[in-house]
Order: sequence, then C-alpha cells, then structure tokens
Amino acid sequence: MSQKSEEESKEVLESIVEVVKEVSALPECPVPWKKQYCNLVRRVKLLSPFFEELIDCETPLGELEIQALVSLKAALESARDLLRSVNEGSKLYQALNWEKNANRFHEVTEQLEKALSQISFDKLDISEEVHEQAELVHAQFKRAKGRLDTPDLQLYMDLNIARSKKDPDPIILRRLLEKLHLRTIDDLKKESVALHEIVISADGDPGDYLEDMSALLKNLKDCLLAEDPEIAASGGGKCLPKHRSPVIPDDFRCPISLELMKDPVIVSTGQTYERSCIRKWLDAGHKTCPKTQQTLSHTALTPNYVLKSLIAQWCESNGVELPKRQGTCKNKKAGNCVSDCDRKTIDALLGKLLNGNPDEQRAAAGELRLLAKRNADNRVCIAEAGAIPLLVELLASPDPRTQEHAVTALLNLSINESNKSSIVNAGAIPDIVDVLKNGSTEARENAAATLFSLSVIDENKVAIGAAGAIPALIDLLCQGSPRGKKDAATAIFNLSIYQGNKVRAVKAGIVAPLMRLLGDAGGGMMDEALAILAILASHQEGKLAIGMAEPIPILVEVMRTGSPRNRENAAAVLWSLCTGDVQHLTTARVLGAEEALKDLTENGTDRAKRKAGNLLELMRRSVETVVSQ
Repeated sequence: MSQKSEEESKEVLESIVEVVKEVSALPECPVPWKKQYCNLVRRVKLLSPFFEELIDCETPLGELEIQALVSLKAALESARDLLRSVNEGSKLYQALNWEKNANRFHEVTEQLEKALSQISFDKLDISEEVHEQAELVHAQFKRAKGRLDTPDLQLYMDLNIARSKKDPDPIILRRLLEKLHLRTIDDLKKESVALHEIVISADGDPGDYLEDMSALLKNLKDCLLAEDPEIAASGGGKCLPKHRSPVIPDDFRCPISLELMKDPVIVSTGQTYERSCIRKWLDAGHKTCPKTQQTLSHTALTPNYVLKSLIAQWCESNGVELPKRQGTCKNKKAGNCVSDCDRKTIDALLGKLLNGNPDEQRAAAGELRLLAKRNADNRVCIAEAGAIPLLVELLASPDPRTQEHAVTALLNLSINESNKSSIVNAGAIPDIVDVLKNGSTEARENAAATLFSLSVIDENKVAIGAAGAIPALIDLLCQGSPRGKKDAATAIFNLSIYQGNKVRAVKAGIVAPLMRLLGDAGGGMMDEALAILAILASHQEGKLAIGMAEPIPILVEVMRTGSPRNRENAAAVLWSLCTGDVQHLTTARVLGAEEALKDLTENGTDRAKRKAGNLLELMRRSVETVVSQ
C-alpha cells in the first residue's frame, strides 16, 4: 500500500474514533426515544475496541478496507447527528413527529449495517475477541434493521387526547409533564423557546403541529401552576409539590386502569401492572404487553416487591389509605420453588434496604447475601424483586461491614446469568472497583470475584478494564491473602482475553509480580501465573515485557518438571518469546530446552505438542541458518 493510502487510512480511523468518543459522551435521552437512543449508543461504543486495534495494527489496510471504513465513517456521523437532534430542541415536537424520527433511526441502522457488511473482518489483523465483538455488533444491527420500532403507546395516546380536547384531563397533563421531563416553569420556558426556534428555522411554516403544540404547552403550564400558584413567583425552578389532594405518581398507576396499584406484578417485557387488570387481559386471550405491544415470551406474573413497598411508603406519607395486602402467590415458573417464607423474608428485607437505618440496612444486606447463596431460585426472586439497584447503592456505604455484605450479595446474585446484565446496568462496575481498591480484606476479595463473574460477558470485559480495575487487581495479587490472590488472578486472566486489557495489565506492571509467583514453587500460584503469562505473551507489548524479565530459565524448568497444564503454558510463552527473536531462541537451546520439548511432543497435551513441535522447528532452522553462514 502506498504512503498516501496509509495516511488516508490513519486519517479515516482517527476521525471514526473521534466520532465514537462524541457519541459516548452524549447525555442520557428521555422518552420517547430512550430505547432506540440507548441501543444505538451502546452498539457504537462496542465498536470502539475494533477501531482502536485497527489504528495500532501494523499490517496495512487495502483499498477495499479503506473504502469500507469511509462508508462506515459517514454512517457513524449520521448516527451522531441523529442522536444529537433527538436530544435537543422541542420535546413536544419530537414526540409528535414520532414516525419521522422512527424512520430516521431505521435509516441510520440500515446505513451502519450496510457499511459493516462491506468489511471483511477475517482479513484484518485483529484479535479474535475483538473480531467476535465486531461481528456481534454487526449481527445486532442486522436484526435491528429487520424490526420496526413501536411508539410509547401511553405517551402517543395521551398526546392525541390532549391535542383533541380543549380542556384535557389533568391526570393526562400531569403524565405528559412527567414523561416529557417538563417538571418546572423553567422547563416549560425552554420548551417555548425551542418551539419559537422551530418557527424561525422553518420560515414561518413549521408544519401542522405548531398550533396544537402552542395550545398544549399552555395547558401544560396551567396544569403545573394549578398544583401550586406560588410556583409562578418562585423563580421558576420549583418542582411539583405535595398537594392536599395528592397526585398519584404515574409509576404507581396501573397502565391499564390508571388506578393506584394494590398488587403490582411484572410481565416478561419488564412492564408493571395491577395483577387483576393484567390477569383479565391475559384471560381474554391477548399475547402481547398492553403498553409496549411486544409479544410476551411467557405469561408468568412476578410480584414487584420494591414498587409495592414504595407505594405503601407514599400512601403513609400522604395520608392515603394503604392498599389491602394480597395473599402471597407461589411462583408458577417451571423449576422455581421459592417458599412463601423466603418470599416474605425478601419482601421485608427490601423494605429495610429502602427505609431502614444504617444498622437495619447492614443486617438486611447480610441476610440477602445468605439467601442469594442458598439456591438458584432465591437469586432469581431477589433480583426480580428489585434488590440489585439497592445493593449497588450500599457499595458506597461508609460502613465496611455493610459494604462487604453488599458486594458479596451481588457476587452471589451474579451466579445467575441474567443477573449479570442487571448488575452492570445498575451502574455497579465503578463502585465494585472502588470496593476493590478501598474495602476491607474480605470485601476486596469478593469484589475481585464479582468482577470475574461479570467479565464472563465479553462486553463487560471492556467496561471493567476501562473502570481501572486491573491495577487494583494487581495490587490484590501482590498483597492479598491466598484466597484473594486466587480471586485476583482469575479476574485478571479473564479480563486479559480482551486485547485492550492486555496492554492495561502490562502498563500496570503485572509481569514482575507474575515472575515472583512463578518462582515461588510453594506459594500455590504457579498455575495462575503461567496462565496469565501465556495470554499476555500473545500481545506484542506483553511479549516485550515478559522477555525483559529473563523468564527462559524457569520456563525451561517448568517444561521439564511441571504439571501437564503448566508445561503446556510454559511452552506457549516460550513459543511467543522465540518467534522472531533469535536471542531468546539461542538462550532456550543453551539451557537445554530441546530435550524438554521433545518429551512434550510425545507426552504433552495436544496444545503442548503443537507448541513444542513449532519450537523445535524454529530451533532446527536457526541451526541450519548458522551452519550455512
């Protein structure tokens, strides 16, 4: 490839990385675009390691690859512009133009999928992990391209009703204020300015919605002021206050009946309804979620214990008669046998996490820790009840014991595969890393184990590494108890499967402590040290750092006397070091590696046999080269 092409590819990749950074820095988007917005941002972020590896790649890109990246750059810029546009301007205008924006999301998805389909990932010099992640994102865009998004039906219906009536129902107006995040007079002023800017930019012809939006905005303002006339004189920033006739929070109303829920239950789409209302809906033969219109994967109803507790607390604070408690229902999911006793216990413990004093929160977290450890059914029930976000909050507790209980409860909950995503989505990773750095001995050990459990999902490897976990894990590897060292090593190994984390580990100085563990035959950490060295040696920076630590004598010794797995990993490290390095190859031969390698070709594991055979071939060629000279 010409120098001009190299410069072009570098320029395109640097531009793409900049666009990805801009997308990653965008704020959270409110309804009605939250789902589409978050999915698009998440997928673009997941492509970041792919672009970073291409920049560091020493193999030049071909013309076809450069053209494909140019197309992808244009698609990413379109995605960035769309995400910005739905985050700015009039919220009412965005909501009323739902179909137009839905088409824009669909077009951007198609554009990104088409651009990614032009890239031959197999031909690029990238790691297997990044290759798989890039193809996973491509597959997600391909599936998304074939789906049509459905609107927030509740918001859509409320808007239509509010526009069609001169004096809309205050309940609907309050719901719109909440849904559109128009909670103060300042918010409404900004919305009014945004509408005015639409008129200006459209040269006086903004479409059919202007009159409707202006009338609706006035009704929304009147509704807000009706809650408390003092808001008008308060400087505009005062939010909706408590009222003598309290307004029921939208989240406490059943989306079907619009009444305060007495027995809230969750359906398979994650939406919550009053049990009796959703049961009537299902009994009538419906197979979809009333609010989202998504097809229900099953018809099991899971009690929403957290919401039930919040409703009870709100009723007590506002002088509203508490909803009558419903009888405890047994879990009807196949295979789940959580006892009524455990269900009641979980319900009570969540109430203490929500409303208890520090001592009660500590005790409740400790009991949840034990319940989550007891069996798989408890782990499902505790998570579905909404405990995970509450436990994540306790990770920042100033009380070491509470912090320890919280991180260990999350560790036990993470054994369930679906809970892993829930824990990450609750924003737990930075707090777990903080516990790993500053917690008690047991809390640090369990934080390391939790990070290992979460890192089983490839996407989480990137986030955990970016959160600064690796230096803290290396510190635990050096200073921890025997159990702590094991937990740290296991987490480091799993995180290092992702190419970017190999570099982070090397830069954090992991090689020196690994060599110390390798030389301590009685320390019980040789297996872990060799496994991590083998995975780091596959990266150029790892290879250089390991080579500088003079590891060949001990590697040869392990190949002679170690366990089958350790002999295999020692051969793998030696193979990486000697490939392209005559000095290391000569040192290995002088130290008698050939005898150990020949034994491995006969008695080693399959992988050890391959590595040993390759090394022997390298040594043979090296000798022939010397002789011919």
